[in-house]
Amino acid sequence: MASTAATMRAAVTGESGLEIRQVPRPAPKPNELLVRVRCCGLNRADLLRAARAKGSDATIPGLDWSGEVAEVGAEVQGFKPGDRVMCSGAGGYAEYAVTDWGRALPIPAKNVSDEQAATLMVALQTMHDALITNGRMTQGENVLIQGAASGVGLMGLQIAKLKGAKLVIGSSRNPSHRARLKDFGTDLAIDSTAAGWAEEVVKATGGRGVDVIVDQVSGNLVNQSLQATAVRGRIVNVGRLGGNAAEFDFGTHALKRITYVGVTFRTRSLDEVREITRKMRGDLWDAVESGKLSLPIDRTFPLVEAESAQAHMRANAHFGKIVLRI
Repeated sequence: MASTAATMRAAVTGESGLEIRQVPRPAPKPNELLVRVRCCGLNRADLLRAARAKGSDATIPGLDWSGEVAEVGAEVQGFKPGDRVMCSGAGGYAEYAVTDWGRALPIPAKNVSDEQAATLMVALQTMHDALITNGRMTQGENVLIQGAASGVGLMGLQIAKLKGAKLVIGSSRNPSHRARLKDFGTDLAIDSTAAGWAEEVVKATGGRGVDVIVDQVSGNLVNQSLQATAVRGRIVNVGRLGGNAAEFDFGTHALKRITYVGVTFRTRSLDEVREITRKMRGDLWDAVESGKLSLPIDRTFPLVEAESAQAHMRANAHFGKIVLRI
């Protein structure tokens, strides 16, 4: 299926799943870049968007991609056509996508391929904002990442270790995944479906509990997470794979004076997202350029197999990131 100057190929949500269609190529607004997409990383939010889109207006998923700048809007700062970039935004399952210039960063000249670049932006933005900005993690503190075998989770482990965490703990239900977490900074890997995991965490921290939890699971884990947290600890809720609602132990929450913060990008203003990106770049970019912060690619699919790529994610057998090659 060849594209014309005014159209492009894209994976579009339909009644039966993702369909490859010819759709209009987007035009950048004054603040936006038009990017020729080379690779797009999959995220759990893509699955949620696909589920919501069935029976409604068709959408193009994709929050995380890499490519080359094709056009720049009049207000864009720091980019020109031909620059290799990695971006966050929407519509990355396509030959072209647009994003605000503040949600794009140059791909380092060394150590980062198109595939790797497509895995980084959402993970870096999410985990720096969760661990450092909202979690207020400092050197020497103990950190737990719930759902650590995901791409975002693996990035969280690495950032915690890079920033001098005393003990880095990661959770995964999959035994083979837990065995691999040590390669990404964990000192202890736990199964958060096992009875007594909170007590295991408290014991590992000398009876104190962890100072920061970044929780991608939530649901019925919330009260055990409270038990595993230190007095005046912080829990940052970035995902709800275990459910959006559960009973909450207000007594433990108050007794330990825990700060519980919920975060999402869906209600952030453009200026807020730009600031998240600016802070992350200022704090982590040397480690990105040197290759210290990177993510494993579980499997790469061509765009025409986007539906199979999402099915692979739904199966929960992957470790790290799944990538579409456009």
